Amino acid sequence: MPTESGSCSTARQAKQKRKSHSLSIRRTNSSEQERTGLPREMLEGQDSKLPPSVRNTLLELFGQIEREFENLYIENLELRRENDTLNERLAAEGQAIDGAELSKGQLKTKASHSTSQLSQKLKTTYKASTSKIVSSFKTTTSRAVCQLVKEYIGHRDGIWDVSVARTQPVVLGTASADHTALLWSIETGRCLVKYAGHVGSVNSIKFHPSEQLALTASGDQTTHIWRYAVQLPTPQPVTDTSQICGDDEIECSDKDEPDVDGDVSSDCPTIRVPLTSLKSHQGVVIAADWLVGGKQAVTASWDRTANLYDVETSELVHCLTGHDQELTHCCTHPTQRLVVTSSRDTTFRLWDFRDPSIHSVNVFQGHTDTVTSAVFTVGDNVVSGSDDRTVKVWDLKNMRSPIATIRTDSAINRINVCVGQKIIALPHDNRQVRLFDMSGVRLARLPRSSRQGHRRMVCCSAWSEDHPVCNLFTCGFDRQAIGWNINIPALLQEK
Repeated sequence: MPTESGSCSTARQAKQKRKSHSLSIRRTNSSEQERTGLPREMLEGQDSKLPPSVRNTLLELFGQIEREFENLYIENLELRRENDTLNERLAAEGQAIDGAELSKGQLKTKASHSTSQLSQKLKTTYKASTSKIVSSFKTTTSRAVCQLVKEYIGHRDGIWDVSVARTQPVVLGTASADHTALLWSIETGRCLVKYAGHVGSVNSIKFHPSEQLALTASGDQTTHIWRYAVQLPTPQPVTDTSQICGDDEIECSDKDEPDVDGDVSSDCPTIRVPLTSLKSHQGVVIAADWLVGGKQAVTASWDRTANLYDVETSELVHCLTGHDQELTHCCTHPTQRLVVTSSRDTTFRLWDFRDPSIHSVNVFQGHTDTVTSAVFTVGDNVVSGSDDRTVKVWDLKNMRSPIATIRTDSAINRINVCVGQKIIALPHDNRQVRLFDMSGVRLARLPRSSRQGHRRMVCCSAWSEDHPVCNLFTCGFDRQAIGWNINIPALLQEK
């Protein structure tokens, strides 16, 4: 029993030391505040281009970092002293717990185990302290740059695609697995038009470049062109959601979806018959887009082909073959007769229709899994996203290797590029939306918490650079679309 009483005595001594150590930390914190007062005044007196509020925030955070590291250093010294004391006592006594004698090797093992535990404690404390500081800084930044403005709730199933009209009045379009496409007032969040002409999931929606026409692709193996006429309601004051913006990671169940009280689209006009139906595919039509000028449209299908149609006559102009597996997306160049198609065969292809007599094709091979989308930017660049968790930026003049690669932690769905500012929005399977520049530098992550953001995978993103309220839209399989206000100047300034 003498060994047990000695252990109890040692424990009491260690507890007293920790208590005195805690008091010393408090004294250190107070003295540190006094010591940092002068340097901070000196720093504040220096010339700086930073706004005063940002500068003060940085000074407070750096002061907090310094205090945290000093506390960790003091605790490290104290724990080392305790460790040395325990090792000396164990070596002197040379006895085993519960009366059994310890060999020299066992003593060494016990001392090593004790040291390992203390080391792990130090690492854990360090990571918790520093991550808390960094997280608080990111939260402040995210709130200032990215704010949720409006939620568009009314679909009965997941939303696959979102698009913004290019003509006045500017409306938002969503395509859903509930067999409908809805048009929304961006400012009020009110449903304006419901299209119910498809008998399968609506997988894509795109607006005509100059007329009030919409192009929708469906799982019923057809693509519809339909005309809409809307009258925008009077805008209501936008609710300030910045107070609930946060960067906190909240694990939400897949069943945590927005509540829909009744059918919000039942009061708006419903269109059931298209102007034109494009029928040539033998499988699901997964995407469709207008060629520049709006006189032709291209569709992508799970039958491994893409089709080019004449809009006025509905005739098939070209059947684009070559992909080895199902197509996942198609996109057209904003100013040239170029089309890019992506596929599950890990490639995407560039189709050139600038010469009416012949069309050429180039194959891009750079991904190791399904290419979920590939989109054009201004100039000669294409950006591709994949289930291999990467995004690659390509130069059309040099197809051998990408000029930039973005590596992420989750599969990437339909990406979109802010053409004017060259900012890429990446929607992920893990419910995140991240913003990068064309060189691969991460700019921001859209806030997501228990009260805002998507609760299931984010399927698509779309920029609206000229809209004064919302300039980025996202949609997901949680049956809602979200309008965001991204402070692009502030975003690029932080870069």
